[in-house]
Amino acid sequence: MRTHRNEKQVLRVPKAMRQRIRFLTYNVHSCFGTDRRLDPARIAAVIAECQPDVIALQEVDVGRARTGGIDQAHMIATHLNMEAEFHPALHLEDEKYGDAVLTALPMRLIKAAPLPSSGEPRGALWVEIDVAAVKLQVIVTHLGLRGAERLRQATALLGPGWLGGMAQGDAHVVLAGDLNATGRSTAYRLLARQLSDAQLLTGAKPRPTFPSRLPLLRIDHVLIGKGIEVASCRVHGSTLARSASDHLPLLAELDVVMRDKQEPS
Repeated sequence: MRTHRNEKQVLRVPKAMRQRIRFLTYNVHSCFGTDRRLDPARIAAVIAECQPDVIALQEVDVGRARTGGIDQAHMIATHLNMEAEFHPALHLEDEKYGDAVLTALPMRLIKAAPLPSSGEPRGALWVEIDVAAVKLQVIVTHLGLRGAERLRQATALLGPGWLGGMAQGDAHVVLAGDLNATGRSTAYRLLARQLSDAQLLTGAKPRPTFPSRLPLLRIDHVLIGKGIEVASCRVHGSTLARSASDHLPLLAELDVVMRDKQEPS
């Protein structure tokens, strides 16, 4: 529409847009299955069944003698034609063990650091992923086994070095991983005050993820911030998944909401 010279420019009303991504979180148990077989290719095959765009992995071995010294993050990513960012929560000489994010989308490392730990060392990995016109902030973590330890770790993740340091009005955040915490735990409730549980937003009954052969506990989570909507969220319980790891993967279809910039008409 053209405007007369003496008329003010008319601005179009911003129109909401959504870009759907498939987001998977999966504790791969160092690629040891419930049949005790070490098989990173089988883990990759389980992931491929879900066709995810972004993958958050926990319990990944890199250069460890017990798993043949291979780089599991790189090997799984190669099978899926993706790139990987890895953070070793545990690092002993050349042996590493920790969390990873895999995707074929443009990805940048923002932060990788330890979390307060009293038992096995724990950490978190923060990457920024380009999803259409939006920069998606993804944090993957694997919290400790003790309640007090998990609470300190959750508090740290909500602090200024992590979620508390983001510009909340602009940030599209996903926090995912094996939190070792059910919905009744203090650490989970603390995180759920700031973020929304994807499984609870679907209207369906939330399903457990552990142990994989007979799931009883819902301890793997996808938590989302503002600007993200949940289209679906389900536990992937295929025959292959039930043998590949002691956890089942959790797959969420997320709509990343963006807005057009105002343009003169």
